[in-house]
Amino acid sequence: MRLGLRANWRQFALLVAVNAFVGGMVGLERSVLPVLAKEDFGISSKAVAVSFIASFGLAKAIANLYAGTLSERFSRRRVLIAGWLFGLPVPFVIIFAPAWGWIIAANALLGVNQGLAWSMTVNMKVDLVGPRRRGLALGLNEAAGYLSVAAAAFLAGVIAEAQGLRPEPFYLGIVFGSAGLALSVFLIRDTAEFVRTEVASNTAAAERPASLPRSFAEATWRDPYLVGASQAGFVNNLNDGLAWGIFPLFFVSRGLELDRVAVLAATYPLVWGAAQMATGWVSDIAGRVPMIAAGMVAQGVAISVTGISDSYWLWLAALTLLGLGTAMVYPTLLAAIGDAVHPRERATTMGVYRFWRDSGAMAGALLGGILADVFGFTAAIQAVAALTVLSGLVAAGAMRRRNLPGAA
Repeated sequence: MRLGLRANWRQFALLVAVNAFVGGMVGLERSVLPVLAKEDFGISSKAVAVSFIASFGLAKAIANLYAGTLSERFSRRRVLIAGWLFGLPVPFVIIFAPAWGWIIAANALLGVNQGLAWSMTVNMKVDLVGPRRRGLALGLNEAAGYLSVAAAAFLAGVIAEAQGLRPEPFYLGIVFGSAGLALSVFLIRDTAEFVRTEVASNTAAAERPASLPRSFAEATWRDPYLVGASQAGFVNNLNDGLAWGIFPLFFVSRGLELDRVAVLAATYPLVWGAAQMATGWVSDIAGRVPMIAAGMVAQGVAISVTGISDSYWLWLAALTLLGLGTAMVYPTLLAAIGDAVHPRERATTMGVYRFWRDSGAMAGALLGGILADVFGFTAAIQAVAALTVLSGLVAAGAMRRRNLPGAA
């Protein structure tokens, strides 16, 4: 077995395609579901309208937490296939849902799908390429996923404007789920042998069995470097929960048509996805911590500008900056976790990091919805902007002392 992107480009490319379908499943909802809550189900409370993000975030966080442990026991490939089996019913449930509770349940299934399937594409790519091109590999993985999120968000919004909010936009989800499962079953191979190859060549740390309780402690309170990464991931997805659930309602409240809301909803993940093809590679060269700190500050500024603006073009510019800031952070944090732990513990520790990161989406949706209900959209948006800048400063302080490749 040879580690490296060039040596394993065929499997790598297939995993990129699989993650594009994973991203497409969640992208369908970004421009449609917040509006569906109001128009089809008569929900006026912002907190209730974004409750589907809370169920999604909670389910995804829990799936992330156990994905690494499950992959060590059952193999990466089997966990990937299981993720798709949870995702297949989602578009059907949304299409036929008679009440909002069904939408919440569908998003719990979608969260498990994303937690298991996306986690495995991350871990399998890292297994294939080894340590030298980790940032580049994760940048390509996240780029594929979030470019697909953007494309699906745009298409769903356009279809909803022309055909209605249900069922037509969600036919795409049936295609994405079927294609992702077919690739995973028939073409994807497991990567356990590549992990053994890397372990055999790793002399930086003594091998020890993976332990979820130990990894959870280290990434949550014990190891400052890992804690700094976990809190940055949490806040990054907290502001993504705001962008997903509150921004469409905010834009509609300012009089925007749904097709223009779709453009704004797609711009942020489009820039986020495309830029990651460069930012992951840059973090291999320039270091992880500068990229993380600068990206979090850029996100905070972009969110603040969105909240104080009342112009479509300023919103478009702000969401472009938000996408760029997120691209600087997203693959870099994953690569930073990979830098810090032994290959045998990598999947488990990444699962803990992704647990905290995706818990942020639930917190952001609930916090944004409650603040918007009580104080209005502007106060909710500015509170999250300030929290994002603060998180970047905390990450810079907590992570700067660790002497690791790419962790300058």
